[in-house]
Amino acid sequence: MGRTLLILAAVVAVLGGGMVLRTLTLRPQPPLAAPIEAIALDEAALADGLAQALRLPTISHAEGAPVDTAAFSAFHALLAERFPLAHARLDVERIGEWSLLYRWRGSDAAQRPALLAAHMDVVPIEPGTEARWTHPPFAGVVADGVVWGRGALDDKSSLIAQLEALEHLLAQGYAPTRTLYFAYGHDEEVGGREGARRIAESLKARGVRLAFTLDEGSAITQGVVAGITQPVAAIMAGEKGYASFRLTARAPGGHSSMPPDDSAIARLSQALVRLDARPPRARLTPPVEAMLERLAPHLPFGARVAIANRELLSALLLRELSRSPVTDALTRTTQALTVVHAGIKDNVIPTEAYALMNYRLLPGTELADIEAHIRTTIGDDAIELTVEEGFGNAAPASSDPDAPEFAVIARTVNEIFPEALVSSGIIMATTDNRHYADVRDQGYYFAPFVYTADDGGRIHGTDEHIGVAEYADMVRFYIRLLQNAGG
Repeated sequence: MGRTLLILAAVVAVLGGGMVLRTLTLRPQPPLAAPIEAIALDEAALADGLAQALRLPTISHAEGAPVDTAAFSAFHALLAERFPLAHARLDVERIGEWSLLYRWRGSDAAQRPALLAAHMDVVPIEPGTEARWTHPPFAGVVADGVVWGRGALDDKSSLIAQLEALEHLLAQGYAPTRTLYFAYGHDEEVGGREGARRIAESLKARGVRLAFTLDEGSAITQGVVAGITQPVAAIMAGEKGYASFRLTARAPGGHSSMPPDDSAIARLSQALVRLDARPPRARLTPPVEAMLERLAPHLPFGARVAIANRELLSALLLRELSRSPVTDALTRTTQALTVVHAGIKDNVIPTEAYALMNYRLLPGTELADIEAHIRTTIGDDAIELTVEEGFGNAAPASSDPDAPEFAVIARTVNEIFPEALVSSGIIMATTDNRHYADVRDQGYYFAPFVYTADDGGRIHGTDEHIGVAEYADMVRFYIRLLQNAGG
């Protein structure tokens, strides 16, 4: 027994030494470029331009709902007026009636084009919350160094900043060697079917193959990643899929004074309790592994050990990541009970009860996998299961965070935001970017504004706003990105 313990101790020591060595190989990635001198811009004029865009209520109320043609027409007119050089020198076309596609022709047709995306529509204001706003949501007020209004973060700031950068470069006489596209959908908030999807279909029909796309979905986070005090520029390399499943239970109804043995509400409730207790299993995807490797050198030693040796310590690492809703969502297909409905009156036993369970699918997970998970978990064939109509889809294939196209974006971050660590990962939501998956080599997600934990309640919530100086840095980022991408 003593000899066995000695051998076991030696094995543990060898493994432990190897784990430490692997940990020590995790070193911070050097920046791809040095900081550049701040590009001189009229920050007040930029803020006023964004404010004008925020005053136009280009709202997507619901999929299939009528479009406010006056608001979108006014928005198009504003773009033409504010960016005359872009509209004079670029090819501009309307697609899907209200979406816009700009093409800045490059001098080298051999280079695959790049595409920057954003969307002009915004979500409505929740009824009864208007009084909670510091300034009215569609007043487009600039006050106290801040631009206030719906769309200041999601996503008019990206759209207007990109066109400000384009107009700036055109005024300077810059001409790209690579063709650059700017794609602006009008219905991203309800799935992008008439906007980005039609733009992608048009590009595919023309035989266009994009080197990369860049859309919203991530930002420069501050104080969001536990253990890291520096800002983190998360250039995401993938997004999740989206689907909602309807679970329906049926049973004999009747008068509440004579309840039957079988109850639709009880049957459905039992199924929901089982599902809630068994979420889909956590796993690491390549973009999240790349994120962990990039951030590991800046994390405490224990976290570095787990990341460097994740093949051996995956269970421990996933358990630690599950402690936070943010990092847990990075490692699993999430399920959320969002709607439950049954009954019409207190003395009437309902014949039907249904619930909606919303899933955000990790890359590599199919809708059939989720259906199988639900069926196996609830163990009740009497529960009807259907996928809700809408933009249900598996996640598009993830992109490569080590590709040269990623480096173009990372280099720009180093030049404009030198204090930020560059990382990767996947976004938890869905964007218009998924519609371009068939016409691109790589697709990334990043908008150059600072995102804190407090901003989570402002995007789609109350008091959406962006700092004047912060917005000017967005324009600076896009100016430099167009130069780096354009060649």
